[in-house]
Amino acid sequence: MADGKKTLFFKRTHFATHLPLNYHYSPSHFWAKARDGVLQIGFTKFATRMLGDMVDHGFEIKPGAQIQPGQILGWVEGFKAISDVYSFTEGQFVGTNPALQQNIALINKKPYNEGWIYEVKGQLDNKCVDAEGYAAILNQTIDKMLEQQQAEKDKEIE
Repeated sequence: MADGKKTLFFKRTHFATHLPLNYHYSPSHFWAKARDGVLQIGFTKFATRMLGDMVDHGFEIKPGAQIQPGQILGWVEGFKAISDVYSFTEGQFVGTNPALQQNIALINKKPYNEGWIYEVKGQLDNKCVDAEGYAAILNQTIDKMLEQQQAEKDKEIE
């Protein structure tokens, strides 16, 4: 970050985002930011775009519970899809973002700030990557989506 940049700009097809450089990212499109000894976790802008506008959410896990990578913690419902919320950390579940009870749209409007979803005291899964690694994951994901779209178009022509 010697050049003073705080984000990595990513743009591909009709999708663009600024990825904070001091965050870590999971292959399942979550981000994590260390803050006061706690990891705040949220959806990336790409994830929120795939889910659509948020409608509701819920967590079965209680504060203080130990969690493991891959464990289902809860769910979110977007206008386009419902998705489980998985852990990509190991440690103690601290709790959910209380602001989402009043305004769940924060997940879409401010995904890298006030729209965080939950907090954990612990450490990240070893599959997590930096912003450049996540940009590579986004490229692979978008490549697959474009291939599927092309295959569907080819099928329609037949």
